[in-house]
Amino acid sequence: MITAKRIDSVKEYYFSKKLREIATLNANNKDIINLGIGSPDMAPNQLIIDALVASAQEQQNHSYQSYKGIPELRAAISDWYNTTYSVGLNPENEILPLLGSKEGIMHISMTYLNPGDEVLIPDPGYPTYTAATNLAGGKVVKYKLNEETDWHPSIENIKELITAKTKLIWINYPNMPTGKQAQLELLKPLLALAKKHRILVCNDNPYSLTLNDKPTSIFQIEGAKEVALELNSLSKSHSMAGWRLGWVSGSEQRINEILKFKSNMDSGMFLPVQHAAIAALKLDKSCYDETNKIYAKRRVLVWEMLDLLKCEYDSAQVGMFVWAKVPKTIKSASDLSDQLLYESNVFITPGLIFGKEGENYVRISLCTNEDKLREAMSRIKKNIK
Repeated sequence: MITAKRIDSVKEYYFSKKLREIATLNANNKDIINLGIGSPDMAPNQLIIDALVASAQEQQNHSYQSYKGIPELRAAISDWYNTTYSVGLNPENEILPLLGSKEGIMHISMTYLNPGDEVLIPDPGYPTYTAATNLAGGKVVKYKLNEETDWHPSIENIKELITAKTKLIWINYPNMPTGKQAQLELLKPLLALAKKHRILVCNDNPYSLTLNDKPTSIFQIEGAKEVALELNSLSKSHSMAGWRLGWVSGSEQRINEILKFKSNMDSGMFLPVQHAAIAALKLDKSCYDETNKIYAKRRVLVWEMLDLLKCEYDSAQVGMFVWAKVPKTIKSASDLSDQLLYESNVFITPGLIFGKEGENYVRISLCTNEDKLREAMSRIKKNIK
């Protein structure tokens, strides 16, 4: 059997391969400390788990569900957006629950892209934007993010890249991997440009509550719904990565268009998971504050580790990673990553996997407890040159 040509356009996800490599090293008693993956290691709030269990015990709650999610879930998302961002979303027609926002990236790509349509994707950026574009038959066009532009899109650069075939622009603020907070004033010209050229802007927004005092939404910009979609998720903010809980929000027309594709791809979200999501969205700010206190302590240790490695970083970053520039004495960030993996049994992510502009950077996750971080530092000190 021969695979479809679309599969030739993508590679196996980097972390899928890397986790296998780490598993092989662990099988040989290497005991790798993995600081690369952004999978929260803390359990969700007990009220969330209790809601899941209570609902799962109800016999009638195990059937197929609506493709749009239950009204109560959409209402909870709407209320959460109002409380978190002071943004109004109509729960009837401006919110579509998803089995995780990563799936939403594919839904959006398949809904709007014809073969040859061009998609502007940040470099560095989340690799799934590129993979989804390729699988949908689109053409990837990278725009640069770097220190010179404060990790925001250069409007002049975007103008040069737009053609008659440009269909989508992906942005991601708070940004992954750089940790840069959104500056809405810098994004307003981007939305105006998109409106002029009839291009859809998609903001991927799962990190807004992690170590961030000023949560932002693209919809805080007036008129954004005319030209933008926003993905959001409970994976990071509520430590529910494995639950697969996300949503896309936007105008009624956009939501209905995406629903056409989504309704042919899944059979709705498990009802107890929806009830758990409602419980999560109703938690007050103190729950986030407690989690962020833990992440803040870990971040201080990661800063110490980066100081040890003579890397440069911006202490104003937000989110659950730290992005850092490797010293000029190091040939490349990939070399540093391999050196730490094979000499110190510590894995950190090389920035090159996020794009060429990340070549001289590394990313370290905060999803590891303080004891493990201290152990990682101890191992690095023994082997540092």
